[in-house]
Amino acid sequence: MHITIHTDGAARGNPGPGGYGVVLQAPGGQRKELSGGYRLTTNNRMELLAVIIGLETLKIQGSEVTIYTDSRYVADAVEKGWVFTWAKNQFKKKKNPDLWKRFLAIYPKHRVRFIWIKGHANHPENERCDQLAVEASFVNALPADTVYEAEQASEAGKLL
Repeated sequence: MHITIHTDGAARGNPGPGGYGVVLQAPGGQRKELSGGYRLTTNNRMELLAVIIGLETLKIQGSEVTIYTDSRYVADAVEKGWVFTWAKNQFKKKKNPDLWKRFLAIYPKHRVRFIWIKGHANHPENERCDQLAVEASFVNALPADTVYEAEQASEAGKLL
């Protein structure tokens, strides 16, 4: 089965309130939209989380999956193999290791390829994902991105 996943992430401030948007499409016209947000996060975390949520939502393992993203960070890390080197080096001095580990747990369960697309270039599904992500960042009482906030607190403590 071939699944198409469109993803986008957004952060207002970077760091700031952020959200992700995902549109999944399957044969037969099946379509599902997903979104969520956090009170303090980064754009790159939300871009990566959108991909993770999309893959984790799939019910049939071994699916052929094409992911469209406007994130060079995510697409290049996977397609150019950087993330696999980062993993071998235990993500030393790399950002978002918690999310990359989560990605690497789901990634091998499917046959995944990434296609980078230019953001805000009138790709209807990318525009929809952007809308979902931005709307999610405005939800009242957003939950904490606990790993990111703990890292920020730890970094702040090192400055004192």
